[in-house]
Amino acid sequence: MIPPADLAFVCALCLARAGLQIDIDKSYLIESRLWPAARREGFDSPESFIEAVRARGDMRMGWGLVEAMSLPESEFFRDREVLLTLIEEVLPRLARARGNEPVRVWSAACGTGQEVYSLAMLLAEAPNLSGRVALFGSDLSERCLEKAQAGIYSQFEVQRGLPARLLVRHFETFGEGFVLSPRIRQLVRWRRVNLMDDLGRDGRFDLVLCRGALGQLAPEARGRVLNSLSGALAPGGRLVLGLKDDPGDAFTRVGPGIFADHHDAVRSAA
Repeated sequence: MIPPADLAFVCALCLARAGLQIDIDKSYLIESRLWPAARREGFDSPESFIEAVRARGDMRMGWGLVEAMSLPESEFFRDREVLLTLIEEVLPRLARARGNEPVRVWSAACGTGQEVYSLAMLLAEAPNLSGRVALFGSDLSERCLEKAQAGIYSQFEVQRGLPARLLVRHFETFGEGFVLSPRIRQLVRWRRVNLMDDLGRDGRFDLVLCRGALGQLAPEARGRVLNSLSGALAPGGRLVLGLKDDPGDAFTRVGPGIFADHHDAVRSAA
């Protein structure tokens, strides 16, 4: 069992580096998530892994601990009605407004890539949007990004929301799982991003999806991230959150899980 002082260290480190709010009382969850990371680093237990992070101050190993505690839920076509609204209404409108410029779409905290690949597959079947949308995916976890870039998913993962016709059309069998076609994988550009950092260095985006990450953040971190995401939106852009996420007064709901900057929404309605 992980000692209370070590649990407190894990919680404090996750909060400081990534704004993650970890429930110190859920020691079983912390331990189960740290076991794989401990083994990868060559330790025989989460306790010895934590002790090494504390003693060495190793930045890379410390991030390995934090990333192990940040496991965003990923599945294909989650909240399908939201994705269809984006493809059928939001993205065509943004494309018209951008003219010859590509619509920039960012899937933040994308986990292992199922969300942004779901959009990529829908775009591949939307002739009116062909070549007009640039897709970007980011996550805090290097391991999640490696899996996303490889595009290899288990039988269980493809069964979670992926329609059979899209599995046949865009995947090939790969061992006991499936690999996404290079044509779809090449539609997405990837980068490691900590949402607590400055989000302005990659320019502005017309559509930002951040579904599932806010619920993992401490209240102060949540407000900071929402403010940063607002700043990352281009004029007229849209923010997509989880259906249960509340962005506060800075945004106005304009669709299922879809929000506009409050001031932009007011101008559009005027």
